[in-house]
Amino acid sequence: MFQLDDNLLRELGLGSLPPAEKNKMLAHIYETLELRVGMKLAEQMTDAQLDEFEKFIDNNDEAGALKWLETNFPNYKQVVADELEKLKAEIKEQAPAIVEATMSELGGGSQAQSTQQLNDTNDLAKAA
Repeated sequence: MFQLDDNLLRELGLGSLPPAEKNKMLAHIYETLELRVGMKLAEQMTDAQLDEFEKFIDNNDEAGALKWLETNFPNYKQVVADELEKLKAEIKEQAPAIVEATMSELGGGSQAQSTQQLNDTNDLAKAA
C-alpha cells in the first residue's frame, strides 16, 4: 500500500534530517495518519459498528481489525490513501521550517524557538 520510510521523507523534503529525527518524524506521520483515518471511518460507522471495531482495538487485535475493515468498509484503503496525500501536502509545505528548527536545535540554536516551530507544525497536522 504505502511505505513510511526514508524515501517518503526525501519526497517530503525532510531527507536531510538526522536519523533520530527521521524516526521521530516517521512515528509522528504514522500516528497522525492513524488518527485521521480512524476519525474519517468512525464518521461513517453506526454506533454498533463502532463498538464492534473498538473491541478489536481494545484487544490489540490488529489482524482482526483489518479483516473487519475489509469486510465492513472495503473502501478503507482509499481513505488511507486520501488522508496520506493530504498529510504529505501539509508536511511538504512545512518541511523547510521543520528542517530549520531541527538543525537549529541540534546546532545549539534557540531550543524554545525550534520546539515552538515543531509544535506549530504538529498542531497544523492535527487540525487538518
